[in-house]
Amino acid sequence: MGELVDKIKGNVNELVGKAKEALGDHNNDADLKAEGEAQQLKGKGQEVKGSVKGALGDNI
Repeated sequence: MGELVDKIKGNVNELVGKAKEALGDHNNDADLKAEGEAQQLKGKGQEVKGSVKGALGDNI
């Protein structure tokens, strides 16, 4: 179950991060753009964590 939760959280963070990045780019807000990029990286990390849990089991 933890695998699915991590993957969903990762997807949500990537989507929100993309929106923040686009909004920051549109408004010439470098801080918001950077925050969006960082949130996307966090999301990718969560997805990898979910994949590892799926491969090795949730108890890692």
